[in-house]
Amino acid sequence: MRSGLKSCIGFFLLLWTGIVLPGACTCKGGGDMISEMREFDSFFSTHVDSVATAPRRMRTQVLQRMKAAKDSLVRYNYLSVALKTCLATSDIDSAQLLIREIEDFTGRQPFSHRLADLQSECLNMKGNIYSRKGYIDSAEICFKKAYEWRLQGTKPETVPDILINLADANNHLGRLDMGVFWYRKALLICDSLNMPSDRKFPIYYGLAQGYMTLRDYEQCDYYSELAAKNYDEMLPDEKHFYLNNRGNSYYYRGDYATAIGYFRKVVELVKDYPDMRWGLNLSYLNLSDCFLQRNEADSAAKYLDLCEPFFKEIGSTTALYYIDTQKIELALQRKDFAEARRLLTVSKASPEIDADMIHIRNKYLQQFHEETGNYQRAYDYLKKNDRLDDSIRNERIRMRTADLTLRYQQDSTLMAHKVLFQKQENEVLALRQTRLVTLAIAVIAFLIAVFLYLYNRKKHDLLLAQNRRTVSTLRLENIRNRLSPHFIFNVLNQEVVNRREEEKQELASLVKLMRRNLELAEQLCVTLSEELDFVGTYIDLESRSLGATFRPDIKIAEDVHPEQVWLPSMMIQIPVENSVKHALRGKEGERNLWITVDRQERGIRIKITDNGGGYRPDSRHRGTGTGMKVIMQTIQILNMKNKEAIDVAVHNVTLPGGEVGCEVTFLLPDKYDYKI
Repeated sequence: MRSGLKSCIGFFLLLWTGIVLPGACTCKGGGDMISEMREFDSFFSTHVDSVATAPRRMRTQVLQRMKAAKDSLVRYNYLSVALKTCLATSDIDSAQLLIREIEDFTGRQPFSHRLADLQSECLNMKGNIYSRKGYIDSAEICFKKAYEWRLQGTKPETVPDILINLADANNHLGRLDMGVFWYRKALLICDSLNMPSDRKFPIYYGLAQGYMTLRDYEQCDYYSELAAKNYDEMLPDEKHFYLNNRGNSYYYRGDYATAIGYFRKVVELVKDYPDMRWGLNLSYLNLSDCFLQRNEADSAAKYLDLCEPFFKEIGSTTALYYIDTQKIELALQRKDFAEARRLLTVSKASPEIDADMIHIRNKYLQQFHEETGNYQRAYDYLKKNDRLDDSIRNERIRMRTADLTLRYQQDSTLMAHKVLFQKQENEVLALRQTRLVTLAIAVIAFLIAVFLYLYNRKKHDLLLAQNRRTVSTLRLENIRNRLSPHFIFNVLNQEVVNRREEEKQELASLVKLMRRNLELAEQLCVTLSEELDFVGTYIDLESRSLGATFRPDIKIAEDVHPEQVWLPSMMIQIPVENSVKHALRGKEGERNLWITVDRQERGIRIKITDNGGGYRPDSRHRGTGTGMKVIMQTIQILNMKNKEAIDVAVHNVTLPGGEVGCEVTFLLPDKYDYKI
């Protein structure tokens, strides 16, 4: 208990850093409060599973969010989530402290639907604490109040969870008929809200528990099998509850081997979740009883020693009474009558102990007095158990009768509602049929009109696109047919003028140039490698006529891969030819030609620069401009099909030596489509 107090104090200090003057701060703007509340709802719906699977980490997150929240109601909603994590880690002292904080806050606030949700949440958690401590009467009162407050709140989908707790409390109080009633009411609400099947399995295994207590094992197995269909979707604490109930059902049938199998599954389950101390120790307690029934005293003692410190720490009167009862039987099996007598003198029954445990204690007391020779006392306890058996049997018969009555009333009410709903549905259906037929005809006519419109538009667009492609192809063919003879004519004239003797190398270069020109004339685009190869052949031929003063320079950046770069064919060749023919041929001194290719942010940049004096429209060396017109028309047609265009720039530049030259720049965008 002292360690629990330390954790309580530590948690309170952490809590106080997150809340400054609890309840005194309220949000100034209603819009901010709504926004923060929506943020809380979104956070909780997303991380609700973490309350069971990672409660300590979840607690840290909610405390951080609580500190950042401006509205006090939102802040205390986060605090209610921290309260859930305390229950998940069996930190009862801290949980009680938080409940007092929340109750103090809600008691000072005016009514609102969201405040009703918070009060319901607090009362539900308070009932869980009473239930764990064995104060079932107080737990039932809390659960009823939580149910009433929840009906005034904004989250009806959480009502079944409270009704499950209320039903479970009634089962522990021996009011099994009411337990089954609340379970069935929770199931009815789930159906009315159209909740998915994975929200119903807690009700199924709760009903299974109720029928187990009534010893109606057929109904118990039926609902257990319904719950088992969603076993993989259950949270760890839900799996524990299901497996524990299954084990109990086989315990009461006397099938202790199967019961032990289920309880061991619980132990294996909770070992992966260190915070599920309650479930682990409850399984130890159940295992010890099963081994006692099988006369395996050593195994029973082992599990009793494991669970007793935990239940003493949390002060669970019911569990401690159960432990003392098992210790009495353990002493009897070991023939340790002195220990059995000591336990009988120090162990007292409290009003919260249910009849089944009293029956088990009386059976052990009868056995003790038989083995110690006090047959009169043994006979007295035998008669007590007989009377208790008759009372329990009569009570179960009464509760079964009450259960059947409640089921009949619920089924009758449900049937009456169904008949009324069916009658109303038939009336509505009759009214809707005429509207549906009229609407269907209108919709069909509208769809036919839309189809015809879209079909004609699509057909028109296809014809228009086909015509555009045809025009574009014809225009390009016309451009190419003009370009190829023009280039070949210029080259052959130059060779005739400057040629003095037959040289194989010159002839080979000329033939290569003409063949490559014809190939390029048939292609819309080529790779940069192919274009530069053609330009290089042309420059080699021109170098012989221009002499040693002609100095071409081609530079390609390292991050440019010529085989992977595409461009319109002869896009570099035409500017190079213009530089040689119109700028450099008649120039005195050094005649320089630079071709540089590098990568820019938008794509590949190609520059052709010379030192021939620059472009002058009034120059006598100015040509017809046919070549550049062909290139510009080609680029214009291609740009029409692309979002990003090829940029072309022609301007004069001043070179480092003071000379003036002409520079032609092309910028080829990445992901450019060269298809027509």
